[in-house]
Amino acid sequence: MSEGPWLVVGLGNPGAQYAGNRHNVGHMVLDELARRTGASFGSRGGLLSRRPQAVVAETRLGTLPGGAPGPRVVLAKPTTYMNVSGGPVKALAQYFDVPPERVVMVHDELDIPYAEIRLKIGGGEGGHNGLRDTTKALGTKDYVRVRVGVGRPPGRMDAADYVLRDFSAAERKDLPWLVDAAADAVELVVTEGLERAQLKYHTRT
Repeated sequence: MSEGPWLVVGLGNPGAQYAGNRHNVGHMVLDELARRTGASFGSRGGLLSRRPQAVVAETRLGTLPGGAPGPRVVLAKPTTYMNVSGGPVKALAQYFDVPPERVVMVHDELDIPYAEIRLKIGGGEGGHNGLRDTTKALGTKDYVRVRVGVGRPPGRMDAADYVLRDFSAAERKDLPWLVDAAADAVELVVTEGLERAQLKYHTRT
C-alpha cells in the first residue's frame, strides 16, 4: 500500500439538534476514531473557502506488523448540510493529495439492517444525498463506503423523516457497540485493505 494519507469522512448534519439522528452516525464514528487516537478536531476554513466547511483531525490509525504506527489519516466531518457534502470532501482530497480510492465515507444505510456493517468501493448511492453529492464533486463513484445499517423505517414513515430522527431507546442500547464496530471497520480498511475488512464484516458468525 502507498505511503499517502487516507481521508476518512463521517457524514452528518451540523448542529446539536441533529447530533443524535440516524443520519449522523457517520459523525459518531469519526468522534470515536478521534477519541481512540487522542486527536482533536479543528476548523479548516482557509483551505476550503472563506467559511469553515469541515472540522479535521490528522492522526494515525491502528498499528502495522511489528508495532509501527498505522497509516496517516485525515479525519473529517463536513460542517455543511448532508446534501452538499461533496464540496468539502473534494477540497480536502485535493489539499491532502488523496486519490478517490483512499477516500472512506462513513454513512448511514437504510438498506442494511440495524447494527450490521457492510463495505464496498464504487456502486450506486442508494438515494443517499451525501453520497450523491460526493460522487458529483469527485467525478467518480470509486471511493470506499463504510455503510452503517440503520434499517428501514417502520410502516409508511417517510425515509427522510426516519433518518432525521434520533435512534430509538431500544437501538441506543446497541449504539455504542455499533459505533465501535464501524470504527474498527474503518481501521481495518486503512491497515489491511478493503477485502480483509469485507471478509470480516460480510461473514456471519
